Amino acid sequence: MLSEFKTFIARGNVLDLAVGVIIGAAFGTIVKSLTDDVIMPVIALVTGGGVDFSSRYIVLSGEAPAGASLAAARAAGANVLAYGSFVTAFINFVILAFAIFLIVRQANKLMPPPEAAPAGPSEVELLAEIRDALRK
Repeated sequence: MLSEFKTFIARGNVLDLAVGVIIGAAFGTIVKSLTDDVIMPVIALVTGGGVDFSSRYIVLSGEAPAGASLAAARAAGANVLAYGSFVTAFINFVILAFAIFLIVRQANKLMPPPEAAPAGPSEVELLAEIRDALRK
């Protein structure tokens, strides 16, 4: 079993996947910083919400101290709709998805087109051959 595991790990696909996961995690950190530290403060400035847009919320039920942070409102037992956190996560997703799209698009341009499969007989031709063989 140990040799089988070594063979599995030594495959190029597994190593490529491991490298991809590590680079993806690092890239995710960069995108999170871009969103949290660059994009969201600009959105908050434009919408008049102050600097920390990710802690914006609406109290659905319960009581929260006026001007309390999201964490303080939750600690006070208020049921909150944390739309700022959702918007931040959504922007992170869109940036990551677009970056992956660009990478895959460029990789597809660099890769040679797959070889066309040799054209064989159609299903109708195969069925006709089988019919003829059965008649003999």
